[in-house]
Amino acid sequence: MPRPRLTTAFRAAATTAAGLLLAGLTPAAAASAATAPPVPSLTWRQSCADGFQCDTAQVPLDYRAPHGRTIRLALIRRPADDQAHRLGTLFYNPGGPGIPGTGALPAVSGLFPAEVRKRFDIVSFDPRGVGRSTALQCFPDPSGEPALLAGLPAGYPVGAEQQSRWADTYANLGRQCAENDRTGLLAHLSTADTARDLDLLRQAVGDRRLSYLGTSYGTYLGTVYANLFPGRVRAMVLDSAVDPVAWSTGRTPQDRALPPFLRTGSDLGSARTLDTFLDRCGAVDPARCAFSAGSPEATRAKFAQLTDRLGRGPITLGTPPNAVTHDEATVVTAVANGLYAVEPVPNLPDTGWSGLGEQLQRLWTAPDTPSAPLPTGGLSGQTQVLGVLCSDTANPPADADYPALADLARARSGALGPYWVWQTQRCAAWPAEAARDRYDGPWDRPTAAPVLVVANTDDPAWPYQGSRALADTLARGRLLTVEGDGHTVLGNPNGCAAGYEERYLIDGQLPPRGEVCAPDQRPFE
Repeated sequence: MPRPRLTTAFRAAATTAAGLLLAGLTPAAAASAATAPPVPSLTWRQSCADGFQCDTAQVPLDYRAPHGRTIRLALIRRPADDQAHRLGTLFYNPGGPGIPGTGALPAVSGLFPAEVRKRFDIVSFDPRGVGRSTALQCFPDPSGEPALLAGLPAGYPVGAEQQSRWADTYANLGRQCAENDRTGLLAHLSTADTARDLDLLRQAVGDRRLSYLGTSYGTYLGTVYANLFPGRVRAMVLDSAVDPVAWSTGRTPQDRALPPFLRTGSDLGSARTLDTFLDRCGAVDPARCAFSAGSPEATRAKFAQLTDRLGRGPITLGTPPNAVTHDEATVVTAVANGLYAVEPVPNLPDTGWSGLGEQLQRLWTAPDTPSAPLPTGGLSGQTQVLGVLCSDTANPPADADYPALADLARARSGALGPYWVWQTQRCAAWPAEAARDRYDGPWDRPTAAPVLVVANTDDPAWPYQGSRALADTLARGRLLTVEGDGHTVLGNPNGCAAGYEERYLIDGQLPPRGEVCAPDQRPFE
């Protein structure tokens, strides 16, 4: 019987398949490689902050079209101190969302454990839409955003007129972004998009698997990455974590009727930390905490009196032209953020819990100024925050009763409650296409290496319960508890936790299950 003749097409296919097998690739893997986005080329030739190197990387705008349009990411690197024993690159994301990594890394690199600084290049970047990376264009002119937001109350809205103006203004901002987005970036700002960028950057630095440290919202980026690319995790520290289920969608229909920060319990966490601040302030004399009223109970009552007074009218500090007027919303906003760092930040006055006590005492002793105009002026750079925030979360719609939700938050969390509701009301009318790339789970895909979750028990932003929930949700999560105060362990250093993080990042050694680190010192001590 004559041997069958191969057609040219069949012979070519057979030859290709044989070549792929010799290269160690299946046809499916080869097809995947053909559609994979190109890996950026990095040179790190640009010197930036002292001891740091900068570069830019081109990544796909849309990972569904990996060879289509690209956007720019701004990067920064701190080279390892001991290059001869360098282990690879540790990627760092500071959170926010919307905080540029190129600015954050030089500010906090000294807080990384010494052995980590020796053994790793530490790299951060401005996520897409943030800082010096390709930005979302919502106005033809950069002055458009601050002009639109200028009439908003500083802090958050109080009363029907302010609340209506707040909602209308942020709805207008969303429309401006939809109408003026010439690049198509609006639909590709989710944390899932940034996680894909992070994986490309991992390849660009030549690491087979990712080493990562994320703080605050940076934990959400790490969690998304770990579930999109579970086989590519080498080591991952998630410091002060977001509960991903509560944040993205909520667990029940009742959850989904709440704003995201109420689903995560951020209002409750800030209220608990405020109580801790007031109790510890009241337990010492005014020389150590200026706002002390002599006892924890009296100091809590003093704060309640101050917020009641601010609710009746503003207080002005200083004299013209340097006078600054404060109302309840601006003071609550300052307190919510002032709880983050327990110790003073070097070279920044009125920071740390001692600085917060001084600010509150100045307000306490200042006279009422009922005729002073209320403070106004929305924060700049809102689109950098909202582009991510609104892409990642399911929010109550624009016609939801946000004033009632703010009342609910006040009832369960006191004076700080409404602040957390109005932060994500800004997303209520955000363009729907922003959620196109959102990742909603699963959150428990088995990773190549275990993930270390680290958290203070008294965190005012992402409460400890969220870190515990994440550690329980992850397929290979391990929780390290720090009996400490403030937002993030990196920002409120703890020697015990730093030692465990160092051993984990370098050697893969986890702390024992249930391990608890005692505080290095208590506030005002």
